[in-house]
Amino acid sequence: MTDPLADLSAAGVAVWLDDLSRERLRSGNLAQLVSEEHVVGVTTNPSIFQKALSDGAAYDEQVRDLALRGVDLGEAVRALTTYDVRWACDVLKLRYDASDGIDGRVSIEVDPRLAADAPRTVAEAKALWWLVDRPNLYIKIPATKEGLPAITEVLGQGISVNVTLIFSLERYDAVMDAFMAGLELAKANGHDLAAIGSVASFFVSRVDTEIDKRLGDGHPLRGQAAIANARLAYQRFEQAFGTDRWKALAAAGAKPQRPLWASTGVKDPAYDDTRYVVELVAPGTVNTMPEATLAAVADHGVIRGDTIHPYYAEAQQVLDELKAAGIDYDDVVTVLEREGVQKFEDSWNELIASVTEQLEKAGADILPTGAARPAGDGPAAASPEATA
Repeated sequence: MTDPLADLSAAGVAVWLDDLSRERLRSGNLAQLVSEEHVVGVTTNPSIFQKALSDGAAYDEQVRDLALRGVDLGEAVRALTTYDVRWACDVLKLRYDASDGIDGRVSIEVDPRLAADAPRTVAEAKALWWLVDRPNLYIKIPATKEGLPAITEVLGQGISVNVTLIFSLERYDAVMDAFMAGLELAKANGHDLAAIGSVASFFVSRVDTEIDKRLGDGHPLRGQAAIANARLAYQRFEQAFGTDRWKALAAAGAKPQRPLWASTGVKDPAYDDTRYVVELVAPGTVNTMPEATLAAVADHGVIRGDTIHPYYAEAQQVLDELKAAGIDYDDVVTVLEREGVQKFEDSWNELIASVTEQLEKAGADILPTGAARPAGDGPAAASPEATA
């Protein structure tokens, strides 16, 4: 019998799951995926947590305890999400140890509403790193222009980072520069570079969704942009990590920031449901998949070896032809970044609304804004100690 996920791993692609929930942890499903389906990492985002907290009763006991303590709404959200991530880090710790800290990672995202506020992003990243308190954690920070200095600062404090929401090749160059600057700062601050990890999450399927919409039905370039864009990103990765600057960091113990293919679930049912996995195979990469995509690859994925290196010229030709067809690449990636941040903000707000509702059902003393009810308005108001 064939095992496409094993073939994918053997080709140098780390298989990660783009999902997490308390039920998945309690049932042992995540541990099973790790032991049987070659999963060596997990990514999360506000959408994933919002869905997890809305489904089932797995969080009821913790929500009730948080309500009884009168915990502030923001801290309640952190307590619920970091509990799951900490647990997942423990499930994956053996993979982390076996890979010398490269895999076995779990990502948690800073509040996406801070995407344009570097100082608060840094503060949030530090808080999450402290709360989860596991060496195999990644803090996800969006690759907005404002996020780039935050990425450097967080890495410089010895904290591992997953840079997310990368759509453009130009921004990817800036991300790799911010990564190396962060390691240089970490070295100056006396941190062990070997202990700091990072991935750069380059989003794939959303590029096709946006460009296909602009091309219209029946255009011969439909469905070609996303894979071409990602292949050229890998070419830039190879260039950046072949420089003298990187060689000096590697000599000091640093590990490269691997490209991570994100948004690999197929949005258009006309396309093969494994395309954003099997067409992006190259050594030293990560592919984080929704469970449906993971199952599709396991069932009928065909791993043909390296599907990136032989196609650099073809990928550049696709982008050139798109430009000739009137597709404004810079506008596409700008729209995708703006929409990506907004989608995560919307999911975060839905997550807050869901937690608010559950806390209130449990008898919480917290308003939707996160403020405690005034004295005399229901049960006792939360004390400063309770929200610490």
